[in-house]
Amino acid sequence: MTPRTNLQELFGGIDIYLFDQLLKGRLDPRMRLLDAGCGGGRNLVYFLREGYDVCAVDQSAEAVARVRALASALAPRLPADNFRVEPVEAMSFGDASFDLVVSSAVLHFARDEAHWRAMVGGMWRALKPGGTFFARLASSIGIEAEAEPIGGRRYRLPDGSDRFLVDERVLAEATESLGGEWLEPLKTVVVQHARSMSTWCLRKT
Repeated sequence: MTPRTNLQELFGGIDIYLFDQLLKGRLDPRMRLLDAGCGGGRNLVYFLREGYDVCAVDQSAEAVARVRALASALAPRLPADNFRVEPVEAMSFGDASFDLVVSSAVLHFARDEAHWRAMVGGMWRALKPGGTFFARLASSIGIEAEAEPIGGRRYRLPDGSDRFLVDERVLAEATESLGGEWLEPLKTVVVQHARSMSTWCLRKT
């Protein structure tokens, strides 16, 4: 196998900013992890391999089936019930159940501001005090002149997609409302003439 293949097998398609948290030593296998809106599990390959207690939810039954199959191959010790077909705003996992909650490219699918707050609230509820909340989500930062408002903080982006967009003020106010603590400064990447993605990383105090 080539080194490139080995890296792909070890880390899968992990979000590079979640990988950054690994490099900074903030994550370890003693953590119980929830991927809230897991899709096909691209962020879970490494954590399954390394012995984390991984759980995941997604509204798509097909996506959850793929994650269960991935877990069966990489971490057969984990029960199938760790992977549930549920919306993130109405998860059946108990309060303060997780050391790490990951939300990668999920929150910008909110229908409106009330739905966005319900999604964030559901994830925050499941996080233990002292736990880490990691979110990557679309924002208007850096593309203010190019994003076309269509109502309820939803915008049409230059790439043609419709997304719920946040900005620094929205995330700062949500952080204060939750009683969270910034784990690191807000980081935003603007994809040329397409979209803007921000990384929101908090500790639950």
